[in-house]
This record gives sequence, structure tokens and C-alpha cells, in this order.
Amino acid sequence: MQFSDTARGKDDVLGATSRFSNRVHDYVRHRPDYPPALMAWLRETLAVDARWRVADVGAGTGISTRMWLDAGHDVVGVEPNEAMRLAAQAAFAGHPRIAWSDGTAERTGLADASVDLASAAQAFHWFDPEPTRAEWARILRPGGLAVVYWNTRLATGNAFLEGYERLLRDFGTDYARVAERHPDDAAMRRWFGDGLRGQARFAHGQRLDFEGLRGRLLSSSYAPIPGHPRHDAMLAALRGLFDAHAVEGHVELDYATRVFAGNLS
Repeated sequence: MQFSDTARGKDDVLGATSRFSNRVHDYVRHRPDYPPALMAWLRETLAVDARWRVADVGAGTGISTRMWLDAGHDVVGVEPNEAMRLAAQAAFAGHPRIAWSDGTAERTGLADASVDLASAAQAFHWFDPEPTRAEWARILRPGGLAVVYWNTRLATGNAFLEGYERLLRDFGTDYARVAERHPDDAAMRRWFGDGLRGQARFAHGQRLDFEGLRGRLLSSSYAPIPGHPRHDAMLAALRGLFDAHAVEGHVELDYATRVFAGNLS
């Protein structure tokens, strides 16, 4: 897909800043992390150094933030959603290498040339692309690197994955509109322009029991919440799907982790 025509940061027609506020608990516990191969690729292919200061933009509850901290970086997490930011701050309370900014991708609140690397993970498809590019070019040091990556859940390949995709389309409140926001490879290459230095794809996955699968579903912004007319029917359908495909009490959600990296000026 291409970038959405909607100016995300300005119009925010899908409520990107607030739509996860009532899903923080499930988001923290059940969203996937990122494969070790991603950081290895950044180190080996692009010479990303642990001494680099990282702006983790759209940090959410800190899933991507943890990856950078575990790799030895100083990090400033930029997150406008208060509930998600507070959850991340609690998770990393007392950590000596993390700071936080109540900012957006388009207006981070960071100083000029103050970071070596600007990172965006799963939140990137909510950003307004051109203002984000200009803002990141401003906060990056000369020669600094922008890295954009996310997990794309596979919708085909086996009966469980295909059934889960049907469930989302049948019960999701605005699933199609959200799914269409993910940029394709060509759109990402245009966003980086001549500064693109590399792109890669890695296999990743989650092995989930039923409670894990339920939490993963409810962490999605398009999943009907308790009290919605479709909520109970959705969970009943999820239970049936799980029971039909679980092996030793678990199912596998498969992802392709896509990453793009380059310079912006």
C-alpha cells in the first residue's frame, strides 16, 4: 500500500494519538517484540554503534525502546499517548539511559541535531510522512540515520492464519482502513529518496496460548471492546478458531519484520 492521502498528524481522522489508550494492558503483555536479526543487521550492515543516541519515536509502551536499551543505547522515547507513555515510564523506572518526551513524530520536542538515530517501529503508519521527514532531518546530527521497521502479520500460509484474518475482517470496527495505512516498499523508498542505505526482511513469530491470543487480538485498535455489540461474538469465534488449530495448547502467529534505513539530508 501507499501512504494514506490523509494528513495523519493534522487531521487525525482515526484518532491515532488516543485510540490505544484503553488497550494499554493488553498491548504491554501481548504485542510482539522484534527479532534479534534486526539489530544484528543494523550493526553489521550499517555500522550502527551502541554509543549512538536514539530517538524512539512513537515509542508506545516501550517494546521497541527495550530493544535499543538492551543493545546499549541511550534513548529518548517520544510518545504523545499519555496512558502508553506512563506505562513505559513505569516499566523503565530508574533506568539510567532513558528519557521521555511528550511529543509526536512531526513535533518531537527534541533539540536540533540532538540524536544519532531516529527510530520508528509499529507506529510509523500513523505518522504524517512529509512533516515527519522534515522533523527527523532537523533532530538528526549530520550523517545521522533514520530507521523504520515493523512487524507485518502474515494473513496467508496456513488455515489458522487465514482464519484469523477472516475474523478480523468480520469483526474489526475499521480493520480495512487501518490495514491500508501500512506503506509498501516503493512508498518507503520514495520517503527516503536518494538517502536510502538499506532494507531487509526477517521472519518472526509468536507462540500463544488462548489467553495470549485473546490479549493479542484485544491489543488491536480495531478489535471491539467489551460492551460493543460484536465483542462477545468475536471472542466466541476466536475460541472456535483456536480450538480448531491449536497444537499442544498453542497457535503460531507469523510475521515478516520489514526494516528500512537511510539518511534524510
